[in-house]
Amino acid sequence: MKIGSKDFDIKNRTYVMGILNVTPDSFSDGGMNRTPDQALYHCEQMLKEGADLIDVGGESTRPGHRAVSEQEEIERVSPVIEAIRSRFDPVISLDTRKSRVAAAGIAAGADLINDISGLTHDPAMAGLIGEAGIPCCLMAYRDHGMEDPEESPEAFLRDLEGRLGTAVRTALSGGIGKDRIILDPGVGFGRTRQQDLLTMRILGDLNKAGYPVLLGASRKRVIGEVLGLAPEERDNATTALSVYAAMKGCAFVRVHNVGLNVQALRMLRAVGEAGDGGYSPCFLL
Repeated sequence: MKIGSKDFDIKNRTYVMGILNVTPDSFSDGGMNRTPDQALYHCEQMLKEGADLIDVGGESTRPGHRAVSEQEEIERVSPVIEAIRSRFDPVISLDTRKSRVAAAGIAAGADLINDISGLTHDPAMAGLIGEAGIPCCLMAYRDHGMEDPEESPEAFLRDLEGRLGTAVRTALSGGIGKDRIILDPGVGFGRTRQQDLLTMRILGDLNKAGYPVLLGASRKRVIGEVLGLAPEERDNATTALSVYAAMKGCAFVRVHNVGLNVQALRMLRAVGEAGDGGYSPCFLL
């Protein structure tokens, strides 16, 4: 898959997308990158640590988030994307549900649109991305508040499959090529703890659908619920999930702590590339 000027070997590697929220209210890092200078510094640190993509977001979508107007979101993300593009040469993803914001971001230098609504929020989004000829990441979005402990695993998985299928069909009908679609199963959005865990458990099956998969579980609530940790304490568990995702064939992981995840995935790749010289020991000692 080609994103921006770079080729991604999505069948044989797992790439790290670093999160750059330019918001005051994101659940983990809100307020940390509110000026272009702060955002540039954070971006530079993530690139030094080995980030393959930078995902810029100007609207928090955590439970209870404040809605942001299109103009406010544009004013948050466009200067940051322009500044990153002028200083560095990364692949830049823009996390937005709004076509006007996406258009402004693409004009500023974004290479990929990460739409957590799976193209359901703005009817113009699919056509815009298709006309721009860039890739997109589409999430199986469920509204906060849809968490239902009584929903059976089978019903939940059918719903997940249906949402991803609808997103793909909308993308294709909008002129987005099949080779430009990434799928995100949507950990943390409208799911119970058990449903989040089930979403990650079936990553291997999802990777057989023919589209590269992105796991976005970094510091998510499910980690806190399982381990009893605050958001800033969840990086080690996030890294474990990234390794799991790589072993299940995911092409991308979206994370806050780039360094830990890059190191873990490089180590995993080194072990996988070691080879055995053609000999399979049976250890019948």
